[in-house]
Amino acid sequence: MRRAENKNVKTEKIAEAKRHLANAKETICKSPLGKTGKLFLDEKCVREGAGIGYLAALKAIDGYLLQKGVPEKELPQSIEAYRKAIKKRIPLNGELMENLQVAYENLHLGAYYRGIKTVAMVKDGLSAVKKIIELLEK
Repeated sequence: MRRAENKNVKTEKIAEAKRHLANAKETICKSPLGKTGKLFLDEKCVREGAGIGYLAALKAIDGYLLQKGVPEKELPQSIEAYRKAIKKRIPLNGELMENLQVAYENLHLGAYYRGIKTVAMVKDGLSAVKKIIELLEK
């Protein structure tokens, strides 16, 4: 892939990540809140939105890696592989790694797999995804 094509792929993946993040927020907002506003009441909406949000983070990372010349067939397939790829290919990655961990724990493990519906936890996860996109968009 040529340099111009690589940059275009990154731009497309970042745009796709932003669209996923917007869809995640929209899906989660379909859930009503409990009386105190600290819990979402509709587990299905939260699980779906959390899954979409976590995928947004991975899409953004994929775009960056593709731009750096990683073939699509060699993109990471697990959280450990993403961590290794970030350490290897993305300089000054501390903030990125921290935000990926928050997105992974809050959205993927907590909300998606375990069905946790805490508003603050989900919001922190979505904020981490937004930060990942911003960091990689530069």
